[in-house]
Amino acid sequence: MFFHKKELQYHAKPDAPDPVFAKKLQEVLGGQYGEMSIFLQYLFQGWNTRGNEKYKDLLLDIGTEEIGHVEMLATMIARLLEGAPVYEQEKAASDPVIGAILGGMNPQHAIVTGLGAAPKDSMGFPWNGNYIIASGNLLADFRANLNAESQGRLQVARLYSLTDDKGVKDMLSFLIARDTMHQNQWIASIRDLESKEGVIVPSTVPPEWEATEFSHTLYNNSEGEESSQLPWVGQTAPDGHQFKYEQPKAFGERPILKPAPPQAHDSLPGEDKK
Repeated sequence: MFFHKKELQYHAKPDAPDPVFAKKLQEVLGGQYGEMSIFLQYLFQGWNTRGNEKYKDLLLDIGTEEIGHVEMLATMIARLLEGAPVYEQEKAASDPVIGAILGGMNPQHAIVTGLGAAPKDSMGFPWNGNYIIASGNLLADFRANLNAESQGRLQVARLYSLTDDKGVKDMLSFLIARDTMHQNQWIASIRDLESKEGVIVPSTVPPEWEATEFSHTLYNNSEGEESSQLPWVGQTAPDGHQFKYEQPKAFGERPILKPAPPQAHDSLPGEDKK
């Protein structure tokens, strides 16, 4: 059960309208690494968790928090559009500054959403459920969560540097701080699970399934050998085995395919196309 409180989790009030920045904020709302992806990823991971109640509770704690972030961003976008002269076409035509601002805004904010946020990214592409990862394996999922929080914090930091609005910066500062907490919690959770399951996912693969002669070798498949200078080459891998560095080689044979059936209308065997 979810219960909504009318107060925002944190302030979301800009100093002045800015329809162009409203468009930019859409990325961290409805983009691949936006808050919509984050909250649904955590909630689905939590709902799907079996037999690990402490991590199920953590996922539902954070997923619910992220719903509040969606509300903050939607409110900020609406307020950035509030009072902007998006409908005053004659004024925009006579004032080059206003014209330039409106020229960079998302027209759907005026046409589709009536000066409100949309479940889309900064380019107007709709949010997609394929963005979220909920595999049922907590270690795999937590690594995906760490990536999501890393990308999200990176994007919010870039947005922070793209505005001088103190109100917007105040909200973004809060989001940056929460992303710091969430990165730390996933790193700590990953270490906890690795200490119990090992570092390779999944830990349940029987040894006979794996061709271990290929499992710890870095092949030099690009020009140059700079990758041989990586500090971990030749050292012990996180799973306890030794890293090796070798030149690439073909382990398989040259493939020869059988002719296609007549219904495929391919070229005749041995006949070059003109």
